[in-house]
Order: sequence, then C-alpha cells, then structure tokens
Amino acid sequence: MSDDAELLEAWRSGDRASGERLIERHYESVLRFFRTKSGEDADDLVQRTFLRCAEPKNRYRGDSSFRAFLFGIARNVLYEYIRSRVRDRKVDPDFGVSSVLDLNPRASTIAFRKAEQQLLVQALQRVPIEIQMAIELYYWEELSIDELAQALAVPPGTIKSRLHRGRQLLREAMENMPPESAPHSARTLLAQWIADMRDHLPGDSDPPDPPG
Repeated sequence: MSDDAELLEAWRSGDRASGERLIERHYESVLRFFRTKSGEDADDLVQRTFLRCAEPKNRYRGDSSFRAFLFGIARNVLYEYIRSRVRDRKVDPDFGVSSVLDLNPRASTIAFRKAEQQLLVQALQRVPIEIQMAIELYYWEELSIDELAQALAVPPGTIKSRLHRGRQLLREAMENMPPESAPHSARTLLAQWIADMRDHLPGDSDPPDPPG
C-alpha cells in the first residue's frame, strides 16, 4: 500500500485516483476536526484542506508525519474561516483566549446521538481554541507531542502545557453547564474521561477513549 507522501506526489502530478485514495484515508479524521469547530460548514472546510494539500506552495518535505502536515493545513483553514466571520475583522482573534463559541456560535449546532458525546463537545467548545485543538488531536487522533508541535506550530513544551491546562478548563466548563443540559450519567462519564487525562502524559500507553 502506498504511503501518504507517495499518494500526495502522484495526486500533484495529475493522478486523481491517488488523490481520492489519500482523501478517503484521512477524510473522517479531518471532518472530526472541523465538526466541533465549524458546525454545518465542516464539509466545505474539509474540501478546502485537501485542496490546499495539493497546491505546489504547500510542500510536504517529510520532516514530520503526513498527518502533522495535514492538520497544520487544517488549522490554517480553520483560522481563516473564523477570521472571516468575526464582527470586527480589523482585530485578529486571540485563539489562545477565545473559544469556538466566543467566535463562532454556529458551531454549537452540532448534534450527537449520545448525551455524553454531546456534553463533551459542548465542554470542548468552551475552552480556548488552541487548547481545544491540542486536546482533540492528542486524545482523539492520537498525534504525538512532536506531531502536535509541528501541526500547531509551537514548541513541544507548549503542547504539554495546553494539555494540562485543557483538563482543568474542561472540568470547569462541565461544572458551569446547567444541570438540565445533560443527564447525570453523561456528566459522570465526562468527569471520568477528564480524570483519566490527568495520568495520560507523553510516554504512556494509548490515549483514553472519550465517553460513548
């Protein structure tokens, strides 16, 4: 089976079949990345991300994993999308302070079948976007610390700090939600998942699964 770099180069050379294989291989992960941050616009942002991958200016040189390269592009696409929707476009959003819901309330329209999944996403949407991305890419997509550093363009130490800070902020976000927003069982599952994050640091075994 061809690796991602080979498929990308073949796609850039005009082989559409290779492009389709590459997209199929990573589509669900990229869609998951955007669904919690852009609501109904997620599909469009996924398409933009893969098209950017094929542009000559975005060269994948193999100095990081392809997924780190791909999510780095996704991050840029997301920031462009949010900037285009803030009221005052003269002021650049502070993604280290503002949450998805601060900058894009439409993202809250996302729905999940299970209450615990819904509650987890609602909590994630209330933490700063930079921290939300780090948590999701580390625990859901299983990127390593080094891959996250490449994708999010920050030092590995910053990634570790964001993961630690994220656990605290998620707990606070959950506690500040009105009791009627989710059943007690969902809150219990989310609380357990957050607690598991405490001990899952770089060098441990596989990341814990989110509830549900």
